Amino acid sequence: QVQLVESGGGLVQPGGSLRLSCAASGTIFGIYHMGWHRQAPGEQREFLAVITSGGMTKYADSVKGRFTISRDNAKNTVHLQMNSLKPEDTAVYYCYLNRGTSDYWGQGTQVTVSS
Repeated sequence: QVQLVESGGGLVQPGGSLRLSCAASGTIFGIYHMGWHRQAPGEQREFLAVITSGGMTKYADSVKGRFTISRDNAKNTVHLQMNSLKPEDTAVYYCYLNRGTSDYWGQGTQVTVSS
């Protein structure tokens, strides 16, 4: 089993920055991707970014150029640096780990962008 714990959410003003982190623990082995989704109230969960074990990245158009995903394989952690935040970025942000046909999710961390 794999457990994911996110941290780093909070309240930030428009134009500000936040850095989210996600630590994975448990039975972790082999090749796996890690990434982030978010879900705003009344909306479906939205893909944001993913990073492979080899460091390749992919972003949603809505965050490309503003968000940067990175990972530390030795520590089984993934980070999401979020810059130029907008009120529409307000959501619960979820970390995930994909290994083959298995997906694991964190409990989510709230990000609120408001003045």
